[in-house]
Amino acid sequence: MIANPFFNPIILENDFVQLQPLTTEHYQYLLPIAMEKSLWQFTGASVENEEDFKRYFYTALSEKESGASYPFAIFNKRTNQYAGSTRYGNISLPNKRVEIGWTWYHPSMQGSGINKACKFLLLSYGFETLQLNRIELKTSLLNEKSQRAMLKIGAVKEGILRRHMINEKGEVRDTVYFSFIKEEWQGIKGTIFKEFL
Repeated sequence: MIANPFFNPIILENDFVQLQPLTTEHYQYLLPIAMEKSLWQFTGASVENEEDFKRYFYTALSEKESGASYPFAIFNKRTNQYAGSTRYGNISLPNKRVEIGWTWYHPSMQGSGINKACKFLLLSYGFETLQLNRIELKTSLLNEKSQRAMLKIGAVKEGILRRHMINEKGEVRDTVYFSFIKEEWQGIKGTIFKEFL
């Protein structure tokens, strides 16, 4: 049986950002960012206060411990401060597939290029180190900003899953799925992400 790489520390880094494996030490840095209510408008999570975030944060650590997901804290090297969080989730190594998601950045860093820098690291590691066949992303049908960002980095829109999930507020959500596949990665890497090569 192949060892699960997600049970080992994974640190991903370029000139812009460092993705650090999420630990309890990150709580104090991420809490002030997470209190920006706009970050949670289209997510499945309902984070309105510190207690909500504590539950969200420790659930992420529990999933990391079990191998269900692998959350990162995002450190912005250019501003020398934490920017938010992202993760690999819905990990299915037998099918060579993961999802990139649960991503949130402080509003002041949105549109700064940090998302592109993070996605390059996550996609590179997924396709080149883990040898995945597929990396998927999803968002709410109502989150047009997120959909534009996914298209901008070369993700292929696959379709809409109607009435796909119920968020923590009890609202039914339609979900839009996007993906990258291994056969496309080198072309996307050499064009859309060429500034990181």
